[in-house]
Amino acid sequence: MLLTSDDTDLPVTAAQYDALERAIVDRSRVAIRINGAEMVVIPEKIQLKGGRELLVTQNPSSGLPLLLNIDDIERLEVVR
Repeated sequence: MLLTSDDTDLPVTAAQYDALERAIVDRSRVAIRINGAEMVVIPEKIQLKGGRELLVTQNPSSGLPLLLNIDDIERLEVVR
């Protein structure tokens, strides 16, 4: 499922949240473009920090954690 946002000022849509939450439950990899950089990560959870939503992810190769600001996500695709 490919989800894109042409306007980065818009909040994440319900369909994007649903796909992201399903990927967290299923431990599916997601391809994300954020600030122009593309990466594949394994989402673990969504958390609030300082009033902003963060996506807690894991690098599938190294296992290292990566925190991504949900507002900065430009493109999200669940890898099946």
